[in-house]
Amino acid sequence: MKTNEINKLSTDELKNKLNKIKKDLFNMRFKKTNGQIDDTSKFSTFKRDVAKILTKIGKKK
Repeated sequence: MKTNEINKLSTDELKNKLNKIKKDLFNMRFKKTNGQIDDTSKFSTFKRDVAKILTKIGKKK
């Protein structure tokens, strides 16, 4: 997710997006333990997106 996209979203939309990404990360961990996931680089991109969103939410308050 690009910074431009994050800047356009409202606080509620950011929180919804954050919850969705966290659920995706949770599900990916299970897939990783079962050996069903091939592209492990998505972990770092999701974590980076979470950090960007949390930073933006903190600045909006």
